[in-house]
Amino acid sequence: MLARGASVSLIARNRIRLVEAAERLQPLVNRAGQRIEIATADVRVRNDVSQAIADLIQRAGPCDVLIAAAGGVQAGTFQQLDEQIFHDLMELNYFGTLHAIRAVVPHMQSRRVGTLVAVSSMAGFVGSLGYSAYTPTKFAIRGLMEVLRQELKAYNITSSVVYPSDLPMAVEQRTTNGDGQSGNQAQLNPDRLAQAIVRGIIKHRFIITADAQSSWLVRVGNFASPLLNRFFARPMKRLQQQPKPHEDNPPPTGLV
Repeated sequence: MLARGASVSLIARNRIRLVEAAERLQPLVNRAGQRIEIATADVRVRNDVSQAIADLIQRAGPCDVLIAAAGGVQAGTFQQLDEQIFHDLMELNYFGTLHAIRAVVPHMQSRRVGTLVAVSSMAGFVGSLGYSAYTPTKFAIRGLMEVLRQELKAYNITSSVVYPSDLPMAVEQRTTNGDGQSGNQAQLNPDRLAQAIVRGIIKHRFIITADAQSSWLVRVGNFASPLLNRFFARPMKRLQQQPKPHEDNPPPTGLV
């Protein structure tokens, strides 16, 4: 976005990492008036998000494009997961996205222009076995953007939903490395996805994918469900036959 001449604002919880990110991005500024701004907020807290976005608008001007990409994942079968995890992931993945969108939409409506981009998941398009807490949050994002696409069109506001190709994580990649992070983190290339998002914004696409697999699954939709269920059935059976993990060894977690 910076290379195309846009000013960019970053929101996250950790100010130190935000400052480091802004410093890394600074060499990409190539036009007079371009700015890189940062603000700290926990996206689960509505007032935090609203205040952060209000401060950024005051400093850098109105928001033309919002990309809501914060989220987390907790792997585990339905019976393994504590009920609180279902609440926590909905607060982070869905409400974290909702809070940011609600903070910018009034400004976009008054200016009658804007782009909203929310990151869902292929697990939000086809149910992903082993992710019973994560998958519904991504379905919720998909549903929200479907509605906003229709409601905000009259205000010249474009809505887009991104489907990263992370579906194979469902069963096959439950191993973790030494720091407890999920072993599937390298599967998705962030640069490739970012480029796809920028292309999608420019072309006003509602559905944004970054690879042939995701594009195919989105196109065939529910027709693919029987095939995918068969695909997942075999490794799921093997997983169920394995000894149950000790309570002190919870399923892997990781940011997406």
